[in-house]
Amino acid sequence: HVLKKDRYQVDHEKLKEYFPMEVVTKGLLGIYQELLGLVFTPDGTLQKWHDDVQTFAVTDAETQEPVGWFYMDMHPREGKYGHAACFGLQPGCEAPWAPSGYQLPVAAIVCNFPAPSPDKPALLEHGDVETYFHEFGHLMHQMCARAKFSKFAGTAVERDFVEAPSQMLENWVWEAEALDRMSAHYKTGEKIPRDLLQALIASRNVNEGLLNKRQVVLATFDQTIHTAEKVNTAEVLKDTNVKMGFPFTDGTNMAASFGHLAGGYDAQYYGYLWSEVFSADMYESRFKKEGILNPTTGKSYRQEILLPGGSRDASESLRAFLGRDPTNDAFLRAKGLSA
Repeated sequence: HVLKKDRYQVDHEKLKEYFPMEVVTKGLLGIYQELLGLVFTPDGTLQKWHDDVQTFAVTDAETQEPVGWFYMDMHPREGKYGHAACFGLQPGCEAPWAPSGYQLPVAAIVCNFPAPSPDKPALLEHGDVETYFHEFGHLMHQMCARAKFSKFAGTAVERDFVEAPSQMLENWVWEAEALDRMSAHYKTGEKIPRDLLQALIASRNVNEGLLNKRQVVLATFDQTIHTAEKVNTAEVLKDTNVKMGFPFTDGTNMAASFGHLAGGYDAQYYGYLWSEVFSADMYESRFKKEGILNPTTGKSYRQEILLPGGSRDASESLRAFLGRDPTNDAFLRAKGLSA
């Protein structure tokens, strides 16, 4: 934040004032509904685990057919999961016992955004808005997939593709057209000033090289320990950091709390960075050219990327959406490099 403030005049404390939770949520839900051809309706009939949780029914805007249900649990409280994630609660799949022959999906988005205070509403940092958009992207993957078997429902795709749909949707929070719909000063209702908005967008690639190199370090460490019979994780982590040009504090072992290594990303952490290759290509090749709120492009994305779930290879879904094999050109351009 210091570099962004000094070099780009982006004051994130001031920016927060334009992202009250209710305004962001209204704008986000509106964008996703418009883009994917869905309708979200509050559903008070669903049981929920806390009064703060919001519940919604999802229907198709064109056919009015039910699509699924989702929960939103957005603020911290004692004993709650402490990060941001999307959890599938019931997979969508063919089911003889269901009236329609298909069991509709149920999922939850769980976050820990600041709660409102007595004198002001919950205010989000721009990074929170990006996280919100990302996790809601996973939620829509759960909602929109139509797989025959629960094994391939929703986000049950290849690990080095699963982040791509949500990473692609992060681009919306760097576009003025979308930010205008998700922002309003909590006191005056004014939109983000143009100069502040342009400065924010211009600052997008600040520290990008450092952040991406860190991902390479973690992915390399992950691969190294999973291709050896026995390792000293602290030594391997230190060696990997030093080789990549990062300082390392002796006597520490970040790997001991690296939850991804035991949470489904073991030997697959590289997937975060690899997924960005696909997400950048999808965004630049279709949405950036055709419009980030273009419902026709959104319908194609829903049909070719979200609907299959893991029932066909991601490479096939990408070819269907892009009309060709994916390339890394858009990824390099997104990082500020020439392709």
